[in-house]
Amino acid sequence: MKLTTFLSTILFTLLFIFIFEQSVTADTAIVDGEGIHVRSGPGSEYDSIGNVNEGQSYPLVQQQNDWVEIDYNGESGWVSQEYINIEQTEQEYAEIDSESVETVYNNTHLRSGPSVNDSIIDYVDQGTTLNIVQSEEEWLEVEYKESTAFVHRDFISDTTKIPNNDGFKNKTIVIDAGHGGRDVGAIGTSNTYEKDFAFLTAQELASELTYLGADVHMTRSHDEFISLNSRASYANFVDTDAFISIHYNSVADLPNVTGIETFYYNEKMKPLAESVQQGMIRSSGDEDRGTSYGDFQILRLSLQPSLLLELGFISNKEQEALLSTTGYQKQLVSGILEGLSTHFNR
Repeated sequence: MKLTTFLSTILFTLLFIFIFEQSVTADTAIVDGEGIHVRSGPGSEYDSIGNVNEGQSYPLVQQQNDWVEIDYNGESGWVSQEYINIEQTEQEYAEIDSESVETVYNNTHLRSGPSVNDSIIDYVDQGTTLNIVQSEEEWLEVEYKESTAFVHRDFISDTTKIPNNDGFKNKTIVIDAGHGGRDVGAIGTSNTYEKDFAFLTAQELASELTYLGADVHMTRSHDEFISLNSRASYANFVDTDAFISIHYNSVADLPNVTGIETFYYNEKMKPLAESVQQGMIRSSGDEDRGTSYGDFQILRLSLQPSLLLELGFISNKEQEALLSTTGYQKQLVSGILEGLSTHFNR
């Protein structure tokens, strides 16, 4: 009888582990300095592959002597520890309900074990399908060649990061679904409308933020025309902590162009823009078009922290089809949530 009870307890514990979300501690590297070189290896003799600025945050891969390796927009990058503050944050991952996942970056590391201290056994390209053997905290054991390997969940498509709920409590967020009514916005390759894609994303974002405890408002709740002045005035009136205007791009003459871009008007909003941009690129795997100053009326009129997001090109046939799927919309929203959470928890 005691043996039966003991075995039942073990079985219940195992079921609990696999059914419910897992909570892990993830290290984040926060930049302390302007124009800091990111290098291809742990030393100043290595080539510079880019620059990072004050307040930007990146997933920390490992530390080696006086250098820190970061996930630099899907690539391995090294920054002198002198310019990095390391922060541990509690990170949750949602359960994966599929038998396989796809990598979202080129040169994704496959390791011999579930740790950055385990050796890299190979690299795989973006879009590589990996069959799951089992989940081990923030790592997945996957089939690879005639054996198995481990891949971090930040680098695969079916991962949904769940931000710390506390970061959204008592936060007021206004979501602006661009265009609406007679203003259809950009037109896609299949005669789809930007206004519809924007509303789809806005609804998904509103739902997730509400679940996380935020006080959420939308500038339009259905397909209607609302002036830019009215949208900005509404956000100013409710004294929002973040005003997010959602848009999609279209360039008919360049059907292969793709990518995500984030605009800000007030220079103080640049760190917020960079956090949200980095989150979206990590979660979607789309081309990073960066953050830019945007002299847009809706941003000029806003007195609150505000961003305008261009979430993809509906003039690109493949991306237009992808943007219509619930799975990809959830990836975009996951990235926005990650960026907002990073900003609110600073």
